Amino acid sequence: MILSVHQPQYLPWLGYFDKVADSDCFVFLDLPQYKKREFQNRNRIKGPTGEIWLSVPVISKGKFDQPIKDVEIDNTQGWQKSHWGTISLHLKKAPYWNDYAQGLEAFYTRRWDKLSDLNLEMTDWFFKQLGITTPWKLESSLGTSTQSTERLIELCKKTGCDAYLSGSGGKDYMDEARFTQEKLGLKYQHYTHPTYPQRYGDFLPYMSVVDLLMNVGPDSLKVLRGQAC
Repeated sequence: MILSVHQPQYLPWLGYFDKVADSDCFVFLDLPQYKKREFQNRNRIKGPTGEIWLSVPVISKGKFDQPIKDVEIDNTQGWQKSHWGTISLHLKKAPYWNDYAQGLEAFYTRRWDKLSDLNLEMTDWFFKQLGITTPWKLESSLGTSTQSTERLIELCKKTGCDAYLSGSGGKDYMDEARFTQEKLGLKYQHYTHPTYPQRYGDFLPYMSVVDLLMNVGPDSLKVLRGQAC
């Protein structure tokens, strides 16, 4: 069985879902320290002049060491109305807008206090729309007590997996020999970004999965997996 892990992200990109689909079990890492200016609270969609960033405001002042699971959303800012307005403006004319808009809009009409709750429930909704059935768990529910490579090995053991699927960046920090010592397999994701029909001219890669879903619809999983429709 293959395990993959990742921090919860807001409106994740295609490679995130490809890795989950390649796994037998997926763990959301909600215990690491929250990092600003990454993808935990922001992502992008395509507009007429290029990428448009959508950022969920969070309360981080004086909380530099807080784990991801504790990060609170700053609901004094009208981010939900703004985000939904931007998504609607640029994707409502996409071919499959009517198939997914109502389900997605629900995330922008409900109040969210914790960023991780928003990200988890939204990502699980995307899993369902794409047809990804990989079971997932929260790191905080598994009770890890280690860091770095040892944390990954611990997660493999706690989930009953005998191999770990890493992003390509894992080579920069993992101790590969430890997996061999623990008799665990180690694989790397080598994701080739697909092209697909998009609004607004030339194709722009690395957008949120929302862009793919609204433009490709029921064939989205095949496209993000590099399979012919």
